[in-house]
Amino acid sequence: MPVMPDRWIIEMSRRHGMIEPFSETQVRQGISYGPSSYGYDISLAEDFKVLDTTSLAVIDPKADMSDHYRDITAKSILIPPNSFVLGRTREYFRVPRDILIICLGKSTYARCGVIINVTPLEPEWEGYVTMCIANTSPLPVRLHAGEGIAQILFLQASEQCEVSYKDKKGRYQAQQTITLSRMDESVDKEDK
Repeated sequence: MPVMPDRWIIEMSRRHGMIEPFSETQVRQGISYGPSSYGYDISLAEDFKVLDTTSLAVIDPKADMSDHYRDITAKSILIPPNSFVLGRTREYFRVPRDILIICLGKSTYARCGVIINVTPLEPEWEGYVTMCIANTSPLPVRLHAGEGIAQILFLQASEQCEVSYKDKKGRYQAQQTITLSRMDESVDKEDK
């Protein structure tokens, strides 16, 4: 499974809209974003969801947590110690059928104790990427919107998958906003 180079990323974004908006060169103002040798540094949008824990005893991924989050739009945001926020990319993605995308945090934030968690972007998934941005440090950490937040790597399969994310009508297909956990209606109610 080869990692795809910068020229492939640029060509796929130019011709097929794989990443929009797309920077053909690395933007080095603030925390960099744009193409690298074998990846693309994604940037952070100004939209955040912050969990209000005052009325919670537990966070349950199967429960509707939407009433416990507040939306914030800001050029920067502080993450309290040992806490997290949800954010999203400025970029919209259209993943080719023979590609799997892996996301890793940028070293600038990693050196501050910030961990970025994004599940793999599956073949034929599209949308803005929702990410969990966690602060493991004992102090607040400031995030800067409009700048780099993580790097993605494009892995090309030796053959196309039989069933893509689009084929199975995945529940996060074409998400336009920060999207909380969604459970299928078929989930056993006893599990809740």
